[in-house]
Order: sequence, then C-alpha cells, then structure tokens
Amino acid sequence: MKSLPDLNQLILSPEQREALLAAVRPVLSAEQFEFIQSVIELFPQLKTVLEGKNLSIARLRQMLFGAATEKTATVCPPAQPGSKPKGQGKRRGHGRRSARTYTGARRQTVRHPHLQPGDSCLECGKGRLRRQPAPAPVVRVEAQPPFPATVFEKEVLRCNLCGKTFTAPTPPEAGESKYAPGVGVLVSLLRYGSGMPHYRLEKLQASLGVPLPAATQWELVAEAARLVQPVGDHLKWLAAQAPGVHHDDTTMRVGQLRQQIQNETDPERTGIFTSGILANLPEHPIALFFTGRQHAGENLEEVLGQRSGHLPPPLRMADGLSRNRPKTAPTIEGCCLIHGRRGFVEIAHDFPQEVRHVLESVREIYRFEAIAKKQSLDPEARLRFHQTHSQPVMEALKQWLDEQIEGNRVEPNGNLGGAIDFMRRRWGPLTLFLREPGAPLDNNICEQSLKMAILHRKNSLSFKTQHGAQVGDLFMSLIQTCRLNRVNPWDYLMALVNHPDHVRASPDQWLPWNYQDALERAKAAVSANN
Repeated sequence: MKSLPDLNQLILSPEQREALLAAVRPVLSAEQFEFIQSVIELFPQLKTVLEGKNLSIARLRQMLFGAATEKTATVCPPAQPGSKPKGQGKRRGHGRRSARTYTGARRQTVRHPHLQPGDSCLECGKGRLRRQPAPAPVVRVEAQPPFPATVFEKEVLRCNLCGKTFTAPTPPEAGESKYAPGVGVLVSLLRYGSGMPHYRLEKLQASLGVPLPAATQWELVAEAARLVQPVGDHLKWLAAQAPGVHHDDTTMRVGQLRQQIQNETDPERTGIFTSGILANLPEHPIALFFTGRQHAGENLEEVLGQRSGHLPPPLRMADGLSRNRPKTAPTIEGCCLIHGRRGFVEIAHDFPQEVRHVLESVREIYRFEAIAKKQSLDPEARLRFHQTHSQPVMEALKQWLDEQIEGNRVEPNGNLGGAIDFMRRRWGPLTLFLREPGAPLDNNICEQSLKMAILHRKNSLSFKTQHGAQVGDLFMSLIQTCRLNRVNPWDYLMALVNHPDHVRASPDQWLPWNYQDALERAKAAVSANN
C-alpha cells in the first residue's frame, strides 16, 4: 500500500496559496476553481483538528462525513442477533401524499358540465340535486424552467405614403422592468433556503434558453434584501424579549474575512462562524443567523442588548462550551442533554456496557418528555411531571457517574472518564428542566435550523464578502422563521417585496404569523382608492 504524503507538505503559506490560486484561476471554470480553493483551505483546518487533544477515530469520522444516527438501538444493538427492540416496527406514514399537503398549489373548482344544484335528478326524476362534500381531488404537477420569460414583440405599422410609423403599445403584463420582483425572491429561496449557488442556477437557466447571469442574480437578491430588512431588524428585537433562547454555531467560509485574517500578523481568532439563535416566543419561534468572526455567545449578547430591562433573564440552551456563554448579558444557563449523551455514543465500541447504561437512562427522560407533550402539559405541570418521574432517574445516573470516578473504576483521563467528566461538570445546567418551568432538554431545534447554513456551506462553498454573508443571514432568518411557523416562505417574501412602503412603516404588522391581515388591509386600501 502506498504511503500517504506528509500533511505538512500539503499546507501552503498564505502567499503560496494566493500564487497558486492566481495561476489556476484563468484555466478553470468557476465551479472547478471553488472546488480547488476549498481543498487548499481544508488542509490547514484538518491539521488543526488532528493536532487537537482527545480526538477519537469516531469523532474524526463524524467531523469528516457527518453524524450517523445516534439512536440507542443503533449505538447499543440488542444482544440477540436479528432481534428488534421492543415496540420497533414498520414506520407509519408511507404512501401517497394528501392533497391537503399541496398548500402552494392553485385551487380550481370543477363544475359538473350538465348539472347544477337544484336540478331534477336524472335517475328518479322526483328529487332535487344538492351539493355534497367533494371526493378525493385530483392533483396534477407540471414543470417549467425556474425562471420562464416572455418576449413581447411589438408590431410596427408604417404608412406607405407619408412614412409615419405606429408601434403597438407595451402590454401591462410586461411590467415596468425586465425582472419581476419575484425573481429576486425565488433566487434567494433557491440559494439560502435550498443551497443552489448562483453559478449553478446560471448554467441551468442558460441551458433552458432563459439566461440569468450570476451577477444579475446577486443584484436582484440584494435589492430584495433591502426591501425586507425592516422585518429582519424587528425580528431581532422580538427575539431579545423571548423567555428562552437556543444558540449554537458552525464553521463558515467568507472570502473577504479569510483574506483579512491572513493579512493580520497575529490574529486573535482565525475561525469564521455562522451562529444560529432560536428564540422561543409564545407560539411563534424566531430563527436568526449571524455570520462572521464572533462566536454564538457574542452574537447572542448583542441580541440581548435590546432586551427590555423589566424582563427577567431568559433561559439559555446551548452545548455547554465556554465560548457560547454571554459575558455580560445575564441568562439562566441550560446545557444540552444530547451533547452530554453524545460523548458516550462516540465510545460505545470500547465501553458497551457503560454506554448502554447512560443511553438507556437518557432514553427514559425522553420517554417522559414524550408523555408530557402528548398530554399537552403547561410549563408548570410539565415541571412537576419531570420532578416526579425524571428526577429519580437523573439522581440515579448522577450517583452512577460519581461512583465511576470516585471509586476508581475508570481512568479519569481516558475517553470514558472524559465523557463522565463532561456530564458531572455541567450537571446543574443539564438538569435545568427539573428546576425551571419550560426549560428544554436539548438544543436540537437550533442544530436543525443550522442545517440551512451547513447546506449553503456544502453547496455554495462560501460567501464572497461580509455584506454577502449578511444578506444570506437575513434570508435564512426569514425563511427558517417561516418554516418554524408553518408559513409558505414564497408567499410571505412576495408580500414583503410587493408592499415595501407598508413594511418599512410598520414591520411589526408584516411578520410571518400576522402578515395576512396586513396584506388584506393593503388590498382593501388599493380597492378603495380605485
């Protein structure tokens, strides 16, 4: 087997990287160049990871290829080969989708071609026909280019005697500009909501005969961002007033910031991050994204700077890392139970019995949480329920963790000792749900929201400038907030860009959960003026 090259030989200095990229840029396509650039920037990050302490093979595999399922039945399979965990069967819900799920489809009522309500029955001739509940509707899905275009060829007539020409007027459907407002909205949804980079969309549109250059896409997205910015600012203010917040971050690439870091002689921080903050407002969660050199704790601190002084400190759920703690903004700290559990998942192969004990204890807590949700318990009732059922389980787990260390049953500096130490040192925040009404068990909802940023990072590879990152943060915040509130982001963003004056004047009336009322008022005002 051929030996691998020395990693140090693959790590270039900033000057060497710039020279190499400048040499290959003219001969590569945009997609190929961004791929080469990402590979070159990967090796310094990989070396930093490999040189870090407490790095296991399982953790390295997870960082490189993503985490697989962490269900207890998978991490700690049953002792008998081929046996299934109790209660595990075929997943329900497979099959055709109901027509009710097509919320973005146009609805068309089909009338009977020969009959109508009140007609005599053709069968008996005595009764009258009455309208009945409709049977299962028929759904038809059609296709078209993401951005179709219409070319209006205006007829020109010329007098053969005097030479006067008469040109047909431009039809109203041609609009006032080449690009309709919805073009910028759809481009933003494709890139920031689904990870479709500009250059790929440019190639797709060119192949379909409707060119849409990447530079034009950005101009349209930037203009749409300017129109929706007032709502984004108001969402930040609302998030600051929330009784509870989740936050976390993931790495990100921003070309301008990377260049800035490389030009610094001794940079205090070399990482670039996208932080996700999810505010638990009553009935209306808000997702916010921030990309730059700040950690999640610093971004949360800026958001909480807008918090009203008469409000108590919010419940804060994170992963327990010190960099995610706000330095000045007071909060009630909670720690993600799944993060504590994950340290054991990574060493399940080496310590199967110990890991099974911890995972089964945590599974009991989530079983009680599922019961509380099924019964729709309010925060106070949920707290009492967990104190009655979950607290004995957590106390037994804490006693077991203490016995492993204090009884010298494990090596404190080993992998198992490290996983135990993580939970013991954060036991107070890990058990916040046993003391505070409404305290969550984990940070899963924030990590799920951060998948939007991760998808963008994997597909689009990077932001070019800090301003571009801010535009991406704005649209990801609005799109994910719509999804959390089960609102169609296309309908919502179109309403914002079509009523910019109303949005700028009263952004609090144009939020995902109340914009329909404002939209009806705006339509009524237009009708009254006409």
